[in-house]
Amino acid sequence: MLLKKNFAASAAVWTPGRRHWMAAAVVGALGMAAPLAMAQSAAWPTQPVKLVVGFPAGSSPDLMARTLAEPLSQALGQPVLVDNRPGAGGNIAAAQVARATDDHTLGLMINGNMTIAKILNPATPYDPLKDLSPVSLIAVAPLVLTAPVSAPDGGAAFLAAAKASGDKWNYGSPGVGTVAHLGMELIKSLTGMSPMHVPYKGNPAVIAGMLGNQVQMALLPPGLAMAQVNAGKLRAVGVTSAGRSSVVPEVPSLSEAGVKGLELEIWNAVAAPNSLSKAHVAKLSKLLTDIVRRPEVRERIVAQGWQVAGTSPEGLANRIRKDTATMTEVIERTGAAAK
Repeated sequence: MLLKKNFAASAAVWTPGRRHWMAAAVVGALGMAAPLAMAQSAAWPTQPVKLVVGFPAGSSPDLMARTLAEPLSQALGQPVLVDNRPGAGGNIAAAQVARATDDHTLGLMINGNMTIAKILNPATPYDPLKDLSPVSLIAVAPLVLTAPVSAPDGGAAFLAAAKASGDKWNYGSPGVGTVAHLGMELIKSLTGMSPMHVPYKGNPAVIAGMLGNQVQMALLPPGLAMAQVNAGKLRAVGVTSAGRSSVVPEVPSLSEAGVKGLELEIWNAVAAPNSLSKAHVAKLSKLLTDIVRRPEVRERIVAQGWQVAGTSPEGLANRIRKDTATMTEVIERTGAAAK
């Protein structure tokens, strides 16, 4: 009550210093508001976080998302729920993330979703360079050219048989615009092979297609490829890195079989809608970088056939620019297009 009387008295009397008193009061109020706004920002997330994956359960991106979900949930203090939305090489899920405005939707994406999706197909309902915010590059790996066990043994022998088969052979991919699709188109241009493209909704379906002899080859992530190779169900022809990869050192590179000028990697990254604040993106990036470098998480990622990355948003943005340029050149060189 006394405080109210004192304030009223001060307000009733006009003095030259009153203007300064009022200004000081406003500044003080703003000073109190700033920490409050920061505290509210720091409280994010305030509800469960959805991690959208554009491929089915059991696919390589799905396994990566589930590897990250539990430790990220613990770090954020909210459940992280993996939401599988397969189709269109992951672009259906990427479009869902790009359109999200709830501040609690993220995406676990592959190269194509964040680089050349719009270049490959202008009808793609989002622009990866405008509608998505890079958060962190999670892991990278070469691809393994894989074939049924009935295929000729040895890289050179397999490539010769594939070339001789013309368009009677097929190759599978997890969708148009994926690195597996564009990589095979590049290999075709470098070797003279001409197998027909059969797109699937994910790599598990690609593997089933090879086991059923519906497709005769595919570029697969090392973790998925080597599980089938070690089980005696498929044959590893070679990897797409310039030389042998530390991920699968026992598999020769395709360059050893005569495919010169081939160097391709796949990667997984976390992205957010462009609507998510820079502060939240920075928070997520730091948490994910710390998580993937934990020994137990790193071990799981390596076991899936990946090399751990863990970058800042800027690091992922640089990789996106570099790969967009590279893949655009592949599209122009091979004539690959959405069909």
